[in-house]
Amino acid sequence: MRLGAWEIILIIVLVLIVFGGSKLAGVGKSLGRSIKEFKEEVNTPDKKDDPPKDTSEEPAENTKDTTEQSKDKGSEE
Repeated sequence: MRLGAWEIILIIVLVLIVFGGSKLAGVGKSLGRSIKEFKEEVNTPDKKDDPPKDTSEEPAENTKDTTEQSKDKGSEE
């Protein structure tokens, strides 16, 4: 089934009557924004492909000293 020019004009007029001009403009604007965001997301590389960052912490330098001090405190009691 092929739509002719009169059918397309009739559909546009009916849509304008049902939704109104201002609401139709808002729908078009949000649709354009959605398409733009979608294209940006498609063109940006995935973050999953990036190598993981090294988040390991270095051990504290005085760990041995604090362990010995806590043992000494435990033996005093």
